[in-house]
Amino acid sequence: MQDFKNVTLVPKANVYFDGKVTSRTFFLESGERKTLGLMLPGDYEFSTGDKEIMEVLAGSMDVMLPGTSTFRTYREGERFEVPAKSSFKLVVKEIADYCCSYVK
Repeated sequence: MQDFKNVTLVPKANVYFDGKVTSRTFFLESGERKTLGLMLPGDYEFSTGDKEIMEVLAGSMDVMLPGTSTFRTYREGERFEVPAKSSFKLVVKEIADYCCSYVK
């Protein structure tokens, strides 16, 4: 994980699933949108607009990507990609810290 410099931060939190998933949006100088977030233990399903690249910064998450029928565990330092206009499922068994990049 790198440090992000010269970013524009959106102060309002993104809150999902009754507060079990939260994130903050920021933009790089290039205009690229990212979020940094935290997921508490639980089962979740998210839909995407843009392609997403999820990096696990701490903890782990079991992920079922579109077009698959099984979960794969992603741990700290690993990442996965989710196609645009799709949905994916997550099972979080321990607190997971993540960074999501949105690709147009």
